[in-house]
Amino acid sequence: MSTDFQQQLRGAGLRVTRPRLAVLDAVRDHPHADTDTILGAVRRHLPDVSAQAVYDSLNVLTTSRLVRRIKPNGSVARYETRTGDNHHHVVCRSCGVIADVDCAVGEAPCLTASDDHGFVIDEAEVIYWGRCAACAVAPAV
Repeated sequence: MSTDFQQQLRGAGLRVTRPRLAVLDAVRDHPHADTDTILGAVRRHLPDVSAQAVYDSLNVLTTSRLVRRIKPNGSVARYETRTGDNHHHVVCRSCGVIADVDCAVGEAPCLTASDDHGFVIDEAEVIYWGRCAACAVAPAV
């Protein structure tokens, strides 16, 4: 388990625990994975870890911005360790695969709102929808 993750946890004011390190490793190794996939990956390294410990770790890591939670419409929550760069995602309508898309134009927040209503905008979330290359060659279901 990465000493970088240990430093990140300490830098966020969090205790370094085996479940948190295992969750960070799982999310890094399985970008855009759902909770069940992360739980399975964590249990390969920590077989006795409770599901609640993994859920709690995901919540703490998300709140601390060490992990990003995304929830495309019609999908369960997904997690990734790529944080702080305001990147976006493309989602396949057929198979559900998700890929990262770098900032649309310029620097974060990538898009300028036509009317910010007085908000100081620091992030924009964009999800592109379509069919991945593999699904595009197959007939639509």
